[in-house]
Amino acid sequence: MKRLVVIVYVGFLLAPFLHAQDSTPAPPPVEPQVPGQQPGPSRSSPPGQAVVPVPVPVAPPKPNGPVQKSLVRITATAVEPDYRAPWNAGGLQRGVGAGFVISGNRILTNAHVVANSRYLTVERDGDPNKYPATVQFIANDCDLALITVPAPDFVKNMIPLKFGGIPALESTVSAYGYPIGGERMSVTTGIVSRVDFQLYSHSSIDQHLTIQISAQINPGNSGGPVMQDAKVVGVAFQGYSGDVAQGVAYMIPTPVIKRFLQDISNGHYDEYPDLAITYAKLQNPAQRRFLGLKDDDRGVLVSSVVAAGPSDGILRQGDVLLAIDGHPIASDANVELEGERAQFEEVVERKFKGDSVKFDILRDKQPMTVTIKLYKPWPYSVQGHSYDVRPRYVLYGGLLFQPLNLDTLEAYRLSDLRLRHFFEYFILDQIYLQHPDVIVLSNILPDPINTYLAPYRGGIVDEVNGKKIRTLGELADAFAQAPERLVIRMIGDGPPLVLDRNKVEAARERIKTRYNVAKEQNLQERPESGAERQANKT
Repeated sequence: MKRLVVIVYVGFLLAPFLHAQDSTPAPPPVEPQVPGQQPGPSRSSPPGQAVVPVPVPVAPPKPNGPVQKSLVRITATAVEPDYRAPWNAGGLQRGVGAGFVISGNRILTNAHVVANSRYLTVERDGDPNKYPATVQFIANDCDLALITVPAPDFVKNMIPLKFGGIPALESTVSAYGYPIGGERMSVTTGIVSRVDFQLYSHSSIDQHLTIQISAQINPGNSGGPVMQDAKVVGVAFQGYSGDVAQGVAYMIPTPVIKRFLQDISNGHYDEYPDLAITYAKLQNPAQRRFLGLKDDDRGVLVSSVVAAGPSDGILRQGDVLLAIDGHPIASDANVELEGERAQFEEVVERKFKGDSVKFDILRDKQPMTVTIKLYKPWPYSVQGHSYDVRPRYVLYGGLLFQPLNLDTLEAYRLSDLRLRHFFEYFILDQIYLQHPDVIVLSNILPDPINTYLAPYRGGIVDEVNGKKIRTLGELADAFAQAPERLVIRMIGDGPPLVLDRNKVEAARERIKTRYNVAKEQNLQERPESGAERQANKT
């Protein structure tokens, strides 16, 4: 499920255990940050509290045990996009993570270990060789990836690990990987302290089931298996920084892993679908009586419905959700699944694009049943991190225009209140209907043709020469078709920005040469069109 976010730049809390750098060991990186809670009704449980780790004796791994014959060390060379100069290739980074062999001679690891990678190598225990590897599937929304090694002899004598279930609270687990501090395999042991929904910080918007453990895991443990009774019960992936909580780490549990593997079984990863609604719990007796609810402690109230989502036209604001696929929804938004209590969205979490979900609802005090065909609404991508894509931009007259999203917001640390509103309420206020791209004048490359235009930096483009601009492609077309003068109006009451097209054209090569600009625009990765959204619903 998705979390509607508000970005807060004070304090880094939750972070993936990013792979250890191949240089002098440094403290664990603490990025990306956890967004603050979105204003309005909550869709999730609060972040986990600090847990005091319980010391557990650590048994050394057997020299030729199954984990040693499955665990691999992954070295990734990646190129991080440069959102401040998007025409550049970006910065080169190299790091180390872990992975392990599963059925089909595949290697499971974290998405954040291999995201943006350009070259991968893997090493196995007792073998000095580094084997080139390729990413087969990557799921950034649940921080999992599969990689393969073309060399046919790589998996010789390696043992695929098998998956277990969800470990019991207070049971002991062991985490394996290659954390900072050494080159050999490391194993640490801890207890299971919480099973809950948490934000997956790799995407910064997706929430799925997680398991909190007290095992000491650090950068370099990412992608390594967490074992119990010789079976994988999770994949280590993120935790709190040491300044916030000690001994609090998280693993991706097997229901999320198995769903990922089932999703890719057709050769394509479709991502998690989402209901695209917000809701409020109905635990206040007076409110329940007002809505005509029985005194049976059931139901949650629909607060909003995303117009681009699968629930649009089926659910309405004010509907009360009573049951999902036959599972009664309690007033605290939980259902009983396989003998355990879980948020009702877990029913949706187990489904795939194109599947349907059935709700028993109360509308205007009348009971009814509705069915929703599931898919992932495109607007959520704006509020999450993107990987393995080049930044979209248009450079014109030294003015850099970019769509507003989480990556550009973090790159520039833009503090303009209007910008923050457009980002934070992009979904809740349905801004995407009028502005599929919220286009920002993000930077200015100084040149005589754009002097004195600094006050416009951070402005949101509304129209060019009287034509409304909704997407980055429309902006590029407006510049290409402009007459001698371009009048760019920003959202708000300020004066327009005016450019002389002839002078802009005369300055193009000068600006490109001065700032090493190889390409003046990249329009790929456009927002989904209306036709595509309609196709998702059919």
